[in-house]
Amino acid sequence: MAGPIFNTERHVKYYLRCLKTFLPSAYISNDSNRMLLAYLTLGGLDVLGVLQSKTTAEERQGYIDWLYHCQVPSGGFRGFSGTGFGNERRTPDNEAWDPANVPATFFALVNLLILGDDLTRVKRRECLEWLPKLQRDDGSFGEVLGPNGTVEGDQDLRYCCCASGIRYILRGQSGKGVENVPDINVSRLISFIEGCQSYDGGMGESPFRESHSGHTYCAVGSLHFLRQGTDNIPSAQLLSPGSTKFESLVGWLASRQTDKLLGEEDEQEDEAEKDNEDEPTTTEVEEGTGTKSVDDLIQGLSTMTPLSGETISCAGFNGRCNKLADTCYSFWNGAALMMLDRYCVIDDARNRQYLLEKTQHLIGGFGKGVGDPPDLLHSYFGMVSLAFQGEDGLARVDPALVTTERTIEHLKSLPWWS
Repeated sequence: MAGPIFNTERHVKYYLRCLKTFLPSAYISNDSNRMLLAYLTLGGLDVLGVLQSKTTAEERQGYIDWLYHCQVPSGGFRGFSGTGFGNERRTPDNEAWDPANVPATFFALVNLLILGDDLTRVKRRECLEWLPKLQRDDGSFGEVLGPNGTVEGDQDLRYCCCASGIRYILRGQSGKGVENVPDINVSRLISFIEGCQSYDGGMGESPFRESHSGHTYCAVGSLHFLRQGTDNIPSAQLLSPGSTKFESLVGWLASRQTDKLLGEEDEQEDEAEKDNEDEPTTTEVEEGTGTKSVDDLIQGLSTMTPLSGETISCAGFNGRCNKLADTCYSFWNGAALMMLDRYCVIDDARNRQYLLEKTQHLIGGFGKGVGDPPDLLHSYFGMVSLAFQGEDGLARVDPALVTTERTIEHLKSLPWWS
């Protein structure tokens, strides 16, 4: 019996619809996140290997020009062009109302690299001067600079990961960056990241928060960027095999794989649709006028066949303990394990089965869970998860920048990078 198939043609059509037509009305609330939506769309076509063939040179140049239109004169990028009120009207008194933000800047740079831009129009010095201003005394990063240069935004590993990625791209592999531009405080950032590890081994949004796969990925990604782009990086036990921090982290990530795909209500509906001929009748359960004793029930349990790997066909990943599987967590957990060189601890065959049989959609793309419609985020991360496993028709993907190796090679070809 043939296994599930990745329907390349339908996925290509899905991404082209997202790129060249209006997105569904559900995306209206995400208008300020267009930089992220662009990354998910361009990245999806790149992973499918059709970005160059399905778009023209003129179209790609138009996308590049739009990205630069979102660049802020003082360094960094805004999330979309809607807040821009013109450089000629911009002053130190009002620039806080049109700020560059850390995630948008990271995604803008990756978008430009995907499109083959050489980043010569990026205000590299200004961006590298802006970045340290967003770091707090505890080592964490905020999202934007508010009035009077105040750091706005939560203490959040997502901002730490994006900030580390910006530094990695713009300072280069050596980490030396631009002359006379101060670096971020790498030691404090590592200390903050390691302080986010919870008692169970996973990483929370910030210290003393619940472990979450997305934030765990961001912690590992941050350290990966710092290790690649810093000479003599301070020791990070999270990246040290054999250390308690490392081993408990790997154990927590591995335990996120689950065959729990549906909620209780969904399972009840699913059971109701099944043929109930094999269900025990009341007379089979009862003994005389009373129900079976506790001892009889225990005896019955002892004769049941235990659940084994062979009885599970699909096993996705969740993001927290006791949660359902969700397409994107196949990526967040899998990518973290890739960077830790421990991807082998998961069952990738059953994860593939989950993605292709349960969340791959008929029209292309992937949904969040079983039966859900496709959306850009889950479509991209579902596809990247399959790329990690070497799925036919998909390019190899770097787990940190989450873009193709073709794009990584382009980054490495930039004059300052190496």
